[in-house]
Amino acid sequence: MLAKVASVGVLGIEGYSVEVEVDLSNGLPGFSIVGLPDLAVKESVDRVKSAIKNSGFEFPRKKITVNLAPCDIRKEGPSFDLPIALGILQATGQLESASLHEMICCGELSLDGTLRPISGILPRSVEVGKRLGRRFVVPRGNAFEAAIVQRVSVYAMKTLMETVRFLRGELEREKIRIDVQRMWRENGHEEFDFRDVKGQSHAKRALEIAAAGGHNVLLIGPPGGGKTMLAKRFSTILSPLTLEEAIESTKIHSVAGYLTSKRHFVAARPFRSPHHTISDAGLIGGTAHPKPGEVSLAHHGVLFLDELPEFKRNVLETLRQPLEDGHVTISRAETSLTYPARFILVCAMNPCPCGYLTDPRKECRCSSYQIEKYYSRISGPLIDRIDIHLEVPPLKYEEMTQGGEGEDSKAIRERVHRARGVQKRRYEGKAPEFCNAILGPKEMVRYCALSRSGKELLRVAIQELGLSMRAYDRILKVARTIADLEGEENIQSSHISEALGYRSLDRTFRRFP
Repeated sequence: MLAKVASVGVLGIEGYSVEVEVDLSNGLPGFSIVGLPDLAVKESVDRVKSAIKNSGFEFPRKKITVNLAPCDIRKEGPSFDLPIALGILQATGQLESASLHEMICCGELSLDGTLRPISGILPRSVEVGKRLGRRFVVPRGNAFEAAIVQRVSVYAMKTLMETVRFLRGELEREKIRIDVQRMWRENGHEEFDFRDVKGQSHAKRALEIAAAGGHNVLLIGPPGGGKTMLAKRFSTILSPLTLEEAIESTKIHSVAGYLTSKRHFVAARPFRSPHHTISDAGLIGGTAHPKPGEVSLAHHGVLFLDELPEFKRNVLETLRQPLEDGHVTISRAETSLTYPARFILVCAMNPCPCGYLTDPRKECRCSSYQIEKYYSRISGPLIDRIDIHLEVPPLKYEEMTQGGEGEDSKAIRERVHRARGVQKRRYEGKAPEFCNAILGPKEMVRYCALSRSGKELLRVAIQELGLSMRAYDRILKVARTIADLEGEENIQSSHISEALGYRSLDRTFRRFP
């Protein structure tokens, strides 16, 4: 007898329909799964068999063949345990086929029949939402995440037996309802605030510019100057996530398995801070079966790399594509997946190996060779992709002990939001996340026109610093953002002058070629 159960798989961060076909035939008892299953799917054989028996049902002593269609896409993970078990029960007559009409199921089974939550439930729910009238049965631990998609009727189940009783009509279950708008508003608060930062007005100004234009930042200064403190508060001055951005970020975290029953929605802009020992696969994503890396988990948020020269050079070089394109493509023998990766890169480093090259109170003991070798760990092309190079000096005693609080994140965020509004109106018709930092050559010609005095100032600076064409573009983009913050339609020479002040590492690289 043949039975069919609808399910959903995940490819990248998108869901796709899977039909689970179960066939029972006479012959030697056996249980096989076809349709490009991975090892976790193949192991469903033992989980499903034990779950059916321990739930009080009869397991057939026949030849069982399970097909996961479409057969040209590799199936991963334990999410097909539940539909396979229901298909077997349907094929043996222990569950009527009519009860599975308009029903889509996903879930991992434990040996005693308990349903365990799975990763990637939100992309699956989005796919289910495309088919109107379908009901979605999920493990209880995934219910609230699946219910984020409002047009899907989600039903939470605890065990296989409970699921069968629900499908038979013997058990009533209300569909899960959540207020996404309210959850989005309530969970969007930030833990940190710029009011905690003493002094560093120059650094705060530069970070405000970076947030307003989506520019990458490198903080350079001796230990204890506040680089990490500033970086951790950077996401608090970015414009709040829109609901669409929040759902997209949640999909990525869902696929990566980072959501929990207590945290099932990403409402605030992500802030990712990987350790400098991270591998290229951990940063970009990958392994044998590609998963989102840190650059994708930071999508619509901030990726903070502390102690930048301590990262392996080959790891840092993998940042080039996502910084330029806003996405990362991972290719393996079996598949090629593209994950979104539109983030703001914030880096921090010391000015020398000992850290005290620019500290007026402590003597640096590093030789020129050591300093040159230290800076050589970061390639020129990567530095060119960072728009703002900011020197963060150590705090003076008067700044440390000053009374009162500094300007809070809310006030800065309001100015950033106004500048983003200017860009949104200017670039109407572009992608929602389009900003000054990702202007292309054609847009720069149109929107970054310079006055005669501005051109002359930039010409002298390029000759003196030996800037690359990419660095030239970065200066223009930062100047465009400064003009937007000041409400100026055209870029003035003062905006160019301030933007040039944020290229300190270009002078360092000229000193250490």
